[in-house]
Amino acid sequence: MRDVTYSMSISLDGYIVGPDGGFDWSAPDEDVFRFWIDEIRGVGVHLMGRRLYETMLYWETADQDPSLDAAMLEWAALWKPLPKVVFSTTLSEVQGNARLASGSPAEEIERLRAEPGEGEIAIGGATLAAEAAAAGLIDEYRAMVHPVLVGGGTPFFPRHERRVDLELVETRTFSSRVVYLRHRVVR
Repeated sequence: MRDVTYSMSISLDGYIVGPDGGFDWSAPDEDVFRFWIDEIRGVGVHLMGRRLYETMLYWETADQDPSLDAAMLEWAALWKPLPKVVFSTTLSEVQGNARLASGSPAEEIERLRAEPGEGEIAIGGATLAAEAAAAGLIDEYRAMVHPVLVGGGTPFFPRHERRVDLELVETRTFSSRVVYLRHRVVR
């Protein structure tokens, strides 16, 4: 069965965006960006909410930007063909290799797990991840922790009233002082 993973950059105080909606503090250096490139290679389909989808739309045409370096072109080449499922109540259409979700996150995940396919089912976006977590569908939490306190905003971890035991699977510290933490849900 395909694993469901939730990966995002977060501040040390646990937010994916600050109180003003900004996330400029999470811009990856070369080593972190290379790590994200390697991670996306293991993804078979990416689930995301509207805000993340709109943020990532740039990469659908980024390969036409002559100012991109080799790593950014490599990311674009991996991201563009990757199947994406977008959850939105306000969008009527999506671009690229994306489709609007027809069911709830739980229904979509169960459907994707039942289909033949390789690679992880990645979730991006805290609201969407919170719904999947509430249904007990996330297998791994992957946090790229940046050395900054933003003081509020959108939390990485869902705020629900249940305990989830985790097993540390991997850690990595980058020269930029960013720390990657990968935890598997203990079932």
